Amino acid sequence: MKPLDFLLAISVPVIWGLGFTLAKVAFVYVSFPPILLMAFRFLLTALVMVWFVKPPLGLMWKIFWIAVVSATIQYGLMFTGLDGLDASLAIIVVQLEAPFLALLAAVFLKDHLGWRRAIGMALAFCGVILIAGQPKLQGDLLPVLLVAGGAFFWAAGQIMIKNWLKNSLGGFQQIAWVAVFATPQLFLSSWLIEEGQWESIQNAGWIGWGVVAYMGLIMTGLGYAIWYRLLGIYNVTQVMPFLLLLPVASISGSMLFLGERLSVIELIGSAIVIFGVSIVTTQKTAAAREKEQA
Repeated sequence: MKPLDFLLAISVPVIWGLGFTLAKVAFVYVSFPPILLMAFRFLLTALVMVWFVKPPLGLMWKIFWIAVVSATIQYGLMFTGLDGLDASLAIIVVQLEAPFLALLAAVFLKDHLGWRRAIGMALAFCGVILIAGQPKLQGDLLPVLLVAGGAFFWAAGQIMIKNWLKNSLGGFQQIAWVAVFATPQLFLSSWLIEEGQWESIQNAGWIGWGVVAYMGLIMTGLGYAIWYRLLGIYNVTQVMPFLLLLPVASISGSMLFLGERLSVIELIGSAIVIFGVSIVTTQKTAAAREKEQA
């Protein structure tokens, strides 16, 4: 990986991790409904970016369904789950994105899984189960399941992007038009599912709209543009290890802005998840090894 791309790859988990924490700030201090927050996030992204990229003619229907899976369903599940969890715990559950992506890549992209990556997947899931078994979560596992569901749909969206678009769009073009389609989907979802939207808009203040600005312009616009650029140049297994920095960025932000702390058992579970994910994301596939040997 080129030095500039290496630095860009490090910036992605920092940008996303901080955005995850700031979303929790909006839930706690402004009572922003999660899906509505995501709708404003993508509305801002679309309004700012769509004027600078060409319409992807011939790909609109595919981008519509990519938006349904990788934006509307994913963020609807993940951030609704975040609303009921500490941000520092939710970001650990989000790490299931890597095992889910490896599993789906093996099924749909014919990527060789291998026994080491299978062990890594099992460890990651065991770590999440350990976290979910903590007393403060017993009787209310729905937020954990929602975040895990969001992680699955994120992985499914990445497979759709890799398989359907085949690097035919630039990063900014892709995220801009995903945002265009995701915005009405999310507003409709919020209207159907959530309550108190108008009150939250009236009471958002600088905290709420500041979070919207960060998530729309930095987390989504810049972060995903970098991610899609890297995904288009490098193999998934080369890029995914950098997302191991996500918990570091998010937990640091959660301690600073929300005063959250992990218990000993939660720290152990988190370490198991991260170790399992590291095996999944750093284990080279057979195709990658053959390419290096060629």
